[in-house]
Amino acid sequence: MITLDCAETRPLATFYSVVLDWEIVHLDDEYGMLAGPSHRLGVGRIDDYVAPEWPDHGRKAFHFDLAAQDVEVAAARCVELGATRAEPQPGDTWVVLLDPAGHPFCVSDASAW
Repeated sequence: MITLDCAETRPLATFYSVVLDWEIVHLDDEYGMLAGPSHRLGVGRIDDYVAPEWPDHGRKAFHFDLAAQDVEVAAARCVELGATRAEPQPGDTWVVLLDPAGHPFCVSDASAW
C-alpha cells in the first residue's frame, strides 16, 4: 500500500476516489484509505505538511502515471476535481498535474503502454 502525506485528508481522499474510481473505506481527519481492485491507497495528515515542488531539481519522489484513452479529456477532468496543471510541462505525449495536496502525477496515452 502507498500512503500520501497531506495537510487535510478529506480533499485528497475524495480527489483520488473519483479519479481512480476507488471506494473510500475509511476516512477521518487523520487518515483515509481507498480500496481498488487489487491495491489500497492511504492518505495521512502530517503536521506542518509541505507540498512537493514542481519541478523539483533537488530530489526525486515517486509519482503516479495514470493511463487514459484521451489525455486532454482526462487531464481536464482531474482539474475539475481539484488538480492543477503543472508548469513547465516536460513532454508532449503526457500531462503533469498536481493533486490537491501538491503531489505531481502524470496522465499519459493508454495506447503507449
